[in-house]
Amino acid sequence: MENIPDTILKDVEIIYEDNHLLVVKKPVNMLTQGDMTGDENLLDLLKEYIKVKYNKPGNVYLGLVHRLDRPVGGVMVFARTSKAASRISEQIRNREFRKQYMAVVHGIPERKKGILRHCLVKDAKTNMSYVSHERDDKAKEAVLEYEVVSSDNINLLSLVCIDLHTGRPHQIRVQFSHEGHPLYGDVKYGLPLTKDEKPLALFSHSITLWHPVLKNEMIFRAPLPDMYPWNLFDRIQA
Repeated sequence: MENIPDTILKDVEIIYEDNHLLVVKKPVNMLTQGDMTGDENLLDLLKEYIKVKYNKPGNVYLGLVHRLDRPVGGVMVFARTSKAASRISEQIRNREFRKQYMAVVHGIPERKKGILRHCLVKDAKTNMSYVSHERDDKAKEAVLEYEVVSSDNINLLSLVCIDLHTGRPHQIRVQFSHEGHPLYGDVKYGLPLTKDEKPLALFSHSITLWHPVLKNEMIFRAPLPDMYPWNLFDRIQA
């Protein structure tokens, strides 16, 4: 079916689609999947999109293999079959599924590149994570690699490229905040002066994976938002 109604996808952009994968650009401030708020979510929108486009009866399968926090936009990969979901999940476990994020952080890091390694604990009651300095059975290792792409000496902000080695809840936000460089607009882990700044300057810029059936390596990218504070820096396009 052509001319899929715009009301189905809203602001969701399809990056790639075949019988096994559906890759999209998630809008900022949209839930990845439904929760108790009942707010609109990406998973349900995409299921409806597939149902209408391919005229599928009944429930539509779409595998959610990874997530993005509500305020985070950018590239997301969904599996259109259970076999694809299983194989992508295996890539994630083997760290063959690579996610690259871009973020704007407060300050100018002294080290222009490096690895951050912490032990994080998730507090389910507050839905927040924190760095554990003591031995804690609930703590999980969080590792990321970063490089400062550019810095704005006037606004004291830096554009950072991040490769996640692990996928802990709020990992990037917690680790950079702990290092004294909270993300711009982070109301959970930011400094007091960031409380009114929106949106959160964290973006899923690219994902690299092996196609679950064809076995070829695929890289999907999305350009950074054309808005403040991203536009303080040289544009990085897909």
